[in-house]
Amino acid sequence: MTFINAILVGLKEIWAHKFRSALTMLGIILGVSSLVAMSAMVQGMEKGLKEALVAIGGVQKVRVEAQSVPVEQRHLRDFATGVTLGDVYALMNSTPEVDRVSPEMRMEPSPTLAANGKTYRTFMTAGVWPIQAEMMEHTVAHGRMFSDFDNDQARNVCVIGTGVRDELFGKPEETGSEVVPVGRSLTVNGVPFTIIGMFDQYESEQDHKERLVRVEEAERQRSLGAAGVGPRRNRGWGGGGGRRGNFAFWVKNNTLYMPLNTMWMKLKAGQTNLPPMPRLTGLEIRIRDVDRIDVALTQIRNTLLVNHRGIEDFAFRTQEDWADQIQVSVRNARLSGGLIAGISLFVGGIGIMNIMLASISERIREIGIRKAVGAGAFDIFTQIVVESVTIAVVGGFLGLGFSRAVVWLISEMTPTDNAPIITWGAMLFAFAFSALIGVLAGLFPAFKAARMNVIQSLRYD
Repeated sequence: MTFINAILVGLKEIWAHKFRSALTMLGIILGVSSLVAMSAMVQGMEKGLKEALVAIGGVQKVRVEAQSVPVEQRHLRDFATGVTLGDVYALMNSTPEVDRVSPEMRMEPSPTLAANGKTYRTFMTAGVWPIQAEMMEHTVAHGRMFSDFDNDQARNVCVIGTGVRDELFGKPEETGSEVVPVGRSLTVNGVPFTIIGMFDQYESEQDHKERLVRVEEAERQRSLGAAGVGPRRNRGWGGGGGRRGNFAFWVKNNTLYMPLNTMWMKLKAGQTNLPPMPRLTGLEIRIRDVDRIDVALTQIRNTLLVNHRGIEDFAFRTQEDWADQIQVSVRNARLSGGLIAGISLFVGGIGIMNIMLASISERIREIGIRKAVGAGAFDIFTQIVVESVTIAVVGGFLGLGFSRAVVWLISEMTPTDNAPIITWGAMLFAFAFSALIGVLAGLFPAFKAARMNVIQSLRYD
């Protein structure tokens, strides 16, 4: 029997026992679809996390924040200064591996923003230097970023994100067009500020596509309304739509930046027990070469220790740690999901083995006749293995088709910030794995059929 004939016989057996074959292939279908769906979910998660990492400056960024002094230095805590502007100038002058340094000062608790009869609180209200926009990968879409002159003069100006705009001046779906509040005023804890710029809208690629769809839908609804057709419910646009979106993008959209000196002199001046030198919430540092991050961290630590007179009241947060965590999370998700999908395929393989054993029991006399007319043990072995693989391959193809429905169902029932991404690599791997399961599941029945005695098989009734 040729290879093609063996495949045709396998398909004929599947067709002759449709219901039994469907139940047998169900394990393979579920295994393949779960493996592809798992890979799609992990791929979407990885893509979203990497987008967020890039959005906040990439792996070349290091953040320095104040912390409590370690236990062995508790007797020196009254001398701890925290992170100050003195540290900024020391790092700029004494650390060759540092490319940029940007100080940041926030208020605790978060201040109240008020405008247009509305109020809003965001913890990302901060006094910064103009370079902070570059450090945090901000793009000014309207107006301008404040300048060093604005900072030196402590002018009451600010630049806001689209999230702040939405909360205070109205969302695009509420006003019918994009609101650009440049030139308008708001108050921060009662202190008036003029908005001189607004940052771009930040969102993941998936959120961007969905927002464009919602914009088109909103335009269509307004056109129907103008034509006298009653409008349908609009799902909204802008600001990430109906969900908050990835946290990193949400933070960037809900940012209000003002000059650092303005924060210190106009907002914090009324607070009691202020130190003589402005204490900062943190420092954003960009190093020159990510491959020399260990050297850079050593230089930064040594410089800060000298500036703090040996008191270690600061801590580092590196984006490289975040990148490593992304890889660990993705690897763990793939291992756990792959294990579950592998078990499903293994169960499907057991089903194939069962049906092949049942098929052999039904075809004992046929196998005896084939051997009697000249078929060898290898021919019988090949036929059974090919039939087993045929069942697995058909189940694999159906599983690939079903996987798209599974991914869609998961996205609808448990929507996440990152849409699943089905890749060709995952589909090929799942299909190849299903074919391998078919081969393994057919080996034992094939050996059993090949070793049957011709005389006993012919006498079987």
